[in-house]
Amino acid sequence: MEHNIKLTVAYDGAAYHGFQRQQNAMTVQQVLEEKLAKLFGHPLKVSGAARTDAGVHAYGQVINLYTSSAIPTENIPMAARGYLPDDIVVKVAEDVPSGFHARFAAKSKIYIYRIYCGKIPDPFLRHYVWHHNNSPSIPDMAAAIGIIIGEHDFSAFRGAGGPPGIPIRTIYNADCRQSGRFIEFEFWGSGFLYHMVRNFVGTLLEVGYGRLTLEEFNTVLAGRDRKLAGRTAPPQGLYLKEVIY
Repeated sequence: MEHNIKLTVAYDGAAYHGFQRQQNAMTVQQVLEEKLAKLFGHPLKVSGAARTDAGVHAYGQVINLYTSSAIPTENIPMAARGYLPDDIVVKVAEDVPSGFHARFAAKSKIYIYRIYCGKIPDPFLRHYVWHHNNSPSIPDMAAAIGIIIGEHDFSAFRGAGGPPGIPIRTIYNADCRQSGRFIEFEFWGSGFLYHMVRNFVGTLLEVGYGRLTLEEFNTVLAGRDRKLAGRTAPPQGLYLKEVIY
C-alpha cells in the first residue's frame, strides 16, 4: 500500500544547479529521485518545500514522496546513506497523512546568510560565505532589519524572473550578529519571494557601509521598486535553515 513520507534533508548546494529539476543541469531533486528510487525499488517523484537556487545550501529542506516500499520509515535515513552522495543527507524520516505536501503545508521558513570579513579571502570558504574586505556596521544593519519585520509588500526585494504572485509576506523575526570575522543574518518569515533574502542582505550591507541611511532604507521598502534596493547577494552564503509546519 502506498504511503506518504516526509524527509528532512541537508545538502551542500555547491555542486548543484539548485533544488528543482532542470532539463540540462544536475539538481538536488534529480539526485534524490534517482537515488531514492533505487532504495525504494520503484520510480518516484519528490516535492520540496523550497526551490533553492544554484549554489544555495540547506540544513533543513523538507520533501515528501509516496512509496509502496516496506522499508521501515525510521530506517530510511541510515539506508539512504548507501545511495546518496556525501553532499546530500536524509536527517529525519516521518510518516505523514496522504494529503501532506512539503511546499503547500509549510507555515514559515527560516533562512540564514553568512559573510566572511577579511582582507584575504579563505579559499576553503569560497562556496559557503560571501567574502568582504571590511566589516560593515552591525548596529546600523540591526536597526535597518527592524524596519522589515512585520507584514509588508516586499516588491522592492523581489528578484526578476521569479513566479508571479502577491508580493506581501510577513517577517516574524530577523537579526544579524557577528562572531570574529563572520557575520550571520537570519530571517524567519511566512514565505519569501524570489531572491528576497539575497536582496535583503545586499541592501542591508549598503546601510552597514554607510551608503544608505535608515530613512533611505525605509524609502526603499515603501517604494516597492527593485531598482532602489541594493545588489543581489551571491548564492553561496545562503542556507535554508528550517521549514516550519
